[in-house]
Amino acid sequence: MKNRLKIGIALSIIPQILLVKWMGSHPDFIEKYYSNGLYPLISGFFRSLFGWIPFSLGDVLYFLLVILAIRYIIINRRAIKARPARFIINTGMVLSVAYFTFHLLWGMNYYREPIHKKFDLSATYSKEELVELVDRLTKKANETQLAITSDSSMWVKVPYSKKEIFDKTIEGYKALGEKLPFLEYSRPSLKKSIFSLPLTYMGYGGYLNPFTGEGQVNAKMPDFRFPVVAGHEVGHQLGYSAENETNFVGYLVTVNNDDIYFKYVGYAYALAYCLGELQRIDDALFNEHYLNLNSGIRKNYEEMNDFWLSYENPMEPVFKSVFDTFLKANNQVGGIMSYNYVVSLFVNYYKKHPL
Repeated sequence: MKNRLKIGIALSIIPQILLVKWMGSHPDFIEKYYSNGLYPLISGFFRSLFGWIPFSLGDVLYFLLVILAIRYIIINRRAIKARPARFIINTGMVLSVAYFTFHLLWGMNYYREPIHKKFDLSATYSKEELVELVDRLTKKANETQLAITSDSSMWVKVPYSKKEIFDKTIEGYKALGEKLPFLEYSRPSLKKSIFSLPLTYMGYGGYLNPFTGEGQVNAKMPDFRFPVVAGHEVGHQLGYSAENETNFVGYLVTVNNDDIYFKYVGYAYALAYCLGELQRIDDALFNEHYLNLNSGIRKNYEEMNDFWLSYENPMEPVFKSVFDTFLKANNQVGGIMSYNYVVSLFVNYYKKHPL
């Protein structure tokens, strides 16, 4: 490839960034023409193309790309040292192509209209409304835990394999799609990540591969949390990029499942976020309400906490800082804290649809 063409491709990232930011300032345009126009066609195509493959093709491609990049640097290390400008141009060209491909295949969803508009929900709530929801979720979680175990002190063990959880999640989306057509999900491509161990050390439950459309779920996740994470990743496949929104979508599909174990996982999931927010604003009130939980539920929470603590490492904050920067660069001003903004969706949804 001629050097001028390489430079042109590399420099094209500048107008690309400007175009993306300009388009992103018109969320109604993105919502209509990309998120509900072009993207479903692209996503459906890639899910049909790769969904039947039993392993994560995207993970394999990432692995191969890393190997090829390392190989290139090793083989060409002398040439790189002798002619660094050429290496910078080649790197810029790759980044420019990746930036274009990312936004074409999925990334423009970061600039769509917020999901609370689809549900006609307010974006704010009061402390009293949060406490009321904590009480309602506590009642639901306690009742469901007791119905499963017949013993309030016994933790719940989800009795399904990871594949069965995937299947039940897909069935749950079929049922939810009948109530909420914009959450209809077909041509599934939901898989266990080959990189589950590294993901665990990085502190992640899963991710969407924007280049293959595959939803990747961390297979090491305890079953107590696995169903809602699977639902979360499908939410990304449906074009919802904001983490609080996919947390909400993952909760809805899990708690509306006919399976009682899924319902329990859903209630406990929403309750954990709401209790976390209550602890942030009023620690004494949190302690009071936490004691209202059946001890079996508290044991499930301890299970999750122990799981993440067992993989805690010095590099985890670095990985999360990188992801935080990535989110902020893609229109999520709260960065990694945006996961917690799901509480607003929970509170305002249940104001309109009481438990």
